[in-house]
Amino acid sequence: MDLNSPGLGTGRRVLRRARELAPEQELMARYESGLTGAAGELLAGRLDVSFGRFAGLDRALRSGLDHHLVRYEPMAVVLPEDHRLAELAEVPVDALKGEAVYAGAGNPRTPEWTDLARRLFEGRDIEVAAPAPMAVGEEEFERVMGRTRNPILAVVDFPAMRRTVLRPLVKPVPLSPVSLVWRKGLVHPGFDALRRAAVEIGGAEGWLRRPVDGWIPAMDVDMLKT
Repeated sequence: MDLNSPGLGTGRRVLRRARELAPEQELMARYESGLTGAAGELLAGRLDVSFGRFAGLDRALRSGLDHHLVRYEPMAVVLPEDHRLAELAEVPVDALKGEAVYAGAGNPRTPEWTDLARRLFEGRDIEVAAPAPMAVGEEEFERVMGRTRNPILAVVDFPAMRRTVLRPLVKPVPLSPVSLVWRKGLVHPGFDALRRAAVEIGGAEGWLRRPVDGWIPAMDVDMLKT
């Protein structure tokens, strides 16, 4: 399975619990791509499971895949520690007005994330930052951020990095709908354990409860109703 990034906790936690539920199964993880990057491999049978925003996939990719909504993950922003908004405990979305926020633009593996950012920023005078070199590893990530000084769109459990602060976004609370995604027809006891783990953790921790002022794109709302 592809967990996208070591910095994303939802998939890691589901995997950890699935391994406890089915210790006899070999559940292997990789951290290589976004959901779009993984979708082709899912369809080709080279990968069994991934996590991400299902509504953000191209229709042609979605047609051969199925999904189970796991979590409405609150979004956040990573800021340089001396940024004008860094002293706030929470950052209102509109406070980013005039900023160029990095959201993976130009990365062919993660257009579903960039699309989510564009929909959130629409009408707010917030730009999606221009493509930057894809940084792999904390040191490179820190170096690129230090040069561009763009805020980075993230989620609330994004890992801490030196000389930065992570602040939840509010007013509204933007939510990233995270689904467990698989190839249609997949049958495997390890997959069953992953689904059970997602339901168990999500139910215990309220992963599918949306705050009163929660925001997700209208297209995601419509798709999740079907």
